[in-house]
Order: sequence, then structure tokens, then C-alpha cells
Amino acid sequence: MLDREQVLKVAHLARLDLTPQEETQFTAQLGDILEYFEQLSELDTEKVSPTARAIDVSNVTRPDQLEPYGNRDLILQSAPEPEATAQGEFFKVPKIMGGEE
Repeated sequence: MLDREQVLKVAHLARLDLTPQEETQFTAQLGDILEYFEQLSELDTEKVSPTARAIDVSNVTRPDQLEPYGNRDLILQSAPEPEATAQGEFFKVPKIMGGEE
């Protein structure tokens, strides 16, 4: 059985300031929860496979397909700093890796 001192310790670790009424309430509620888990531990789960969910959930996804955009000039016009080089036109983006310059 959970006692008031254990509830106060958990409240302290969680940085909770409980009123005396909350201490009594949480002691009873947390005790009930722990008793329920004790009941669950009595169940035979030997043949139950571990799972994260009670029901199967899967994301609905679609395969990625490359579809080139036809109006390249329009894309480059909307770029904040397009840059033309001998190899072609590119988007100029901030450097995110490497040393400071």
C-alpha cells in the first residue's frame, strides 16, 4: 500500500506543491492504481506477444515519385537569392555545415 510519505516524495521529485487535501486524494488514487497493476501482474501473459498498441495501426503512405516541375524560371524567380554559374542556375542557401567563416 502506498503511504503519504511516498506521495510527498514523488510530488517533490515532480516539483509539485500539494495541499493537504491533494495529498490525501492522491495517496488514495495512486494506491488504487498500484493495486490494479498488482492484479494485472497475476494474469498469465506467457502466450501474449509484446506490443505497443492493442490494435494494429499503420500509416497510409504513397510511394515517392519524381515529377519534374516544368516552369524552372518561375521557381528561380521566387527564390530569395538565385545564383547563376557556368554550370547553371541554382538556389543560394545559407551554409549549415562546416566551420565559421
